[in-house]
Amino acid sequence: METETVEKPRAGLRVGVQKFGTFLSGMIMPNIGAFIAWGLITALFIPDGFLPNEKLALLVDPMITFLLPLLIGYTGGHAIYGLRGGVVGAAATMGVIVGTDIPMFIGAMIMGPLAAWVMKKLDALWEGRIKPGFEMLVNNFSAGILAAIMAILGMLIVGPAVKAFSQGAAAAVDFLVQHGLLPLTSILIEPAKILFLNNAINHGILTPLGTEESLNAGKSMLFLLESNPGPGLGLLLAYTVFGRGMARASAPGAALIQFVGGIHEIYFPYVLMKPVIVLAPILGGMAGVFTLVVTGAGLRSPAAPGSILAVYAATASDSYLGVTLSVLFAAIVSFVVAAVILKFSKATEGDELGAATSKMEAMKGKKSSISSSLVGATAISGPIRNVVFACDAGMGSSAMGASVLRNKIKDAGFGDVKVTNSAIANLTDTYDIVVTHQDLTDRAKPKTESATHVSVDNFMNSPRYDEIVELVRKSNGGADEPADAGTAAAAPAAAATATADESSEATAGEAQPGNEILKSDGVILAGTATERDSAIEEVGQLLMQRGSVDADYVKAMHERETSVSTYMGNFLAIPHGTNDAKEHINHSAVAVVRYPEGIDWGGKDVKFVVGVAGLNNEHLKILASIAKIFTNKEQVAQLEQATSVQEILDLFGKVNTK
Repeated sequence: METETVEKPRAGLRVGVQKFGTFLSGMIMPNIGAFIAWGLITALFIPDGFLPNEKLALLVDPMITFLLPLLIGYTGGHAIYGLRGGVVGAAATMGVIVGTDIPMFIGAMIMGPLAAWVMKKLDALWEGRIKPGFEMLVNNFSAGILAAIMAILGMLIVGPAVKAFSQGAAAAVDFLVQHGLLPLTSILIEPAKILFLNNAINHGILTPLGTEESLNAGKSMLFLLESNPGPGLGLLLAYTVFGRGMARASAPGAALIQFVGGIHEIYFPYVLMKPVIVLAPILGGMAGVFTLVVTGAGLRSPAAPGSILAVYAATASDSYLGVTLSVLFAAIVSFVVAAVILKFSKATEGDELGAATSKMEAMKGKKSSISSSLVGATAISGPIRNVVFACDAGMGSSAMGASVLRNKIKDAGFGDVKVTNSAIANLTDTYDIVVTHQDLTDRAKPKTESATHVSVDNFMNSPRYDEIVELVRKSNGGADEPADAGTAAAAPAAAATATADESSEATAGEAQPGNEILKSDGVILAGTATERDSAIEEVGQLLMQRGSVDADYVKAMHERETSVSTYMGNFLAIPHGTNDAKEHINHSAVAVVRYPEGIDWGGKDVKFVVGVAGLNNEHLKILASIAKIFTNKEQVAQLEQATSVQEILDLFGKVNTK
């Protein structure tokens, strides 16, 4: 009992500090470019700069006094309450700026979110109570009045309080420097980095204090306390020479990413594999800080990310030697300490890099975008639970591809793996694997950086599907018994769960072709088109005749085709509109046009064109049926030989009811 009551609060505290640090980072990091711009202008044009210019140097003070705090205040307010919160947050920040004579970064971090939070609460009080026609008046004046009040409070109360705190913190830093104690901060900073608590320290304290010191002295060593790439470099080089197995093989690449790319997170799993080795970056960090103290070197502005390139770009003109020695000595000390530990320690189960990466992700509270760099581009730490097939609109090709892949994974005995489909615009970074058409992968990656991405060019029978199944088998270990033939035939009903929002539809009963989705008036046995564009027009007219869509949706079908082909494989194409065109859909419908002689579809032979217009996922069961048919050569042959519309409807109907 005692263990539980002690450990749980610690975990909660750590998570709370992580969230707080992430929030602080969310105000600073988006504006790092502006910090760098200020640092470059300062480095170039002040009297002691590389290109002294009295006129251009006039930019320095306004940027540090007004621009940067206002950006921080706006960003913090926007994070709390969108654009409205950003506006009142920036206005409130102006109060702390005017109320003091030092850069108000900490003040901006307080006033921006605080003003936005108050605005959000006030809006909730009178939500739904404003008479029609007075909304704009109330909204504008309430925001203006609150912004004015918060600016005054910031000027009279918050600004002076923050100034007193900043002066106290600066005095504490000076005390540490004067007594040679500043290197001891590495005892806190390096373990904090491993625990993902560094943002609270770096962006909450070091960056604001360092910026104020840089404004007065032209540089600050505080910018390099956390961002020095030397300790991590030394650790990874030690693993390169003295490590074992996957850790040794992956360390050189990780060192390059950490030192040049500035992604320090990549060396955290190497510490977690052997926790005692945290002594290496701690002592390396202390050596680096001690070198900065001795040489008096520093940076003009934050170095973000912590790349050696960013460090040199921000280095003060008189500090290149000191900064270089700081990074070098930090790397050497870290390397020596890590090498000794690795050389004389025994190999244990904790030396598994994959397990350490999983542990790191658990501590971080989310998947890590650098995991694939450590354990392989197609390897995943931990079991695979969520796979998403994404396309532009999320209703046609992605639904078909998800259905095919879902059946393959289910037949392999992994029915607990959820395979969904989504529009790229709706993706979140919560998936283990993201499957996209090869032309859409670059659009999907920024939204799902933590996932493994798989690109395909054939939705129906891509060989990449088998690779994904094998990846699931390796990552998830043992599987359930593979479905027998009878079970496999029944399994496609699960394809109705093509998106996370479809569970209600899946339990509402089987969707039949006669359920206003696919009907006899939506099927043509012999189309007249001879090429792709005219075929899209022909199937689009069928959808219009059924009252499902308007002419603008058909235009969007052409637009969709010019960006990414809707050719699915096995003689099938499923043209559909873009995500923005859903407003032109009146009700869900599917139309089918057969071309017995085949037509050219961007170099592919197509005999069946299925036009799709879907609302509320009503069309997904029929798409799942179509997907099942077109992965079966015998059923495709039946479609080719069908002599009546009813035969096609019956075939789709039989699949739906299996």
